[in-house]
Amino acid sequence: MTHGASALVRTFRILAFAAALWVPLAGFADDYTDVTELMRSGKSVEAQARIDRYLAAKPRDPQMRFLKGVLQSEAGRTGDAIATFTGLTQEYPELPEPYNNLAVLYAGQGDFDKARAALELAVRTNPGYATAHENLGDIYAQLASQSYGRARQLDPRNTSVVPKIALIRQLLGPAVKDPAKPAAAAPTPSASGAGSPAG
Repeated sequence: MTHGASALVRTFRILAFAAALWVPLAGFADDYTDVTELMRSGKSVEAQARIDRYLAAKPRDPQMRFLKGVLQSEAGRTGDAIATFTGLTQEYPELPEPYNNLAVLYAGQGDFDKARAALELAVRTNPGYATAHENLGDIYAQLASQSYGRARQLDPRNTSVVPKIALIRQLLGPAVKDPAKPAAAAPTPSASGAGSPAG
């Protein structure tokens, strides 16, 4: 991942189901709450065991599968988390949160085109989803940074891109490197929020 991708992912929001899109049945609400509390307290092994038991009985439950994807993401199991969220988008295309979380994971890998596509689906699914709109803005800024950097590499005499690059760097934060220079690899940040829904 590039430093720019690392800085961008730190600004992204990865969610657990905030005020879920449906009201879960009373008996199941405790399971979701218990798993979320285990995740918040850093008891990922216990949370994973609870998720596995629950999904053994109810394998299609979208909310518990979503929590599983968040837990996988927090554990650095990006491939597994991508598979979990992708499955949710295929089976429940009306839910915007899995698209948002896919975008966070793709951005963490430096794949801004895939992140953009996922976020565009999230906002198409729910035009009022503020978090996805904010994340999409960050992705567009990152893509702009790359394009301006490429323009500067191709034509170093073009001074009109210099203030644009500076503005993008200001938007994305100080950790974003000059897009005209190759970026070094950076560690993957742990984006979390299983217990602190946003948007």
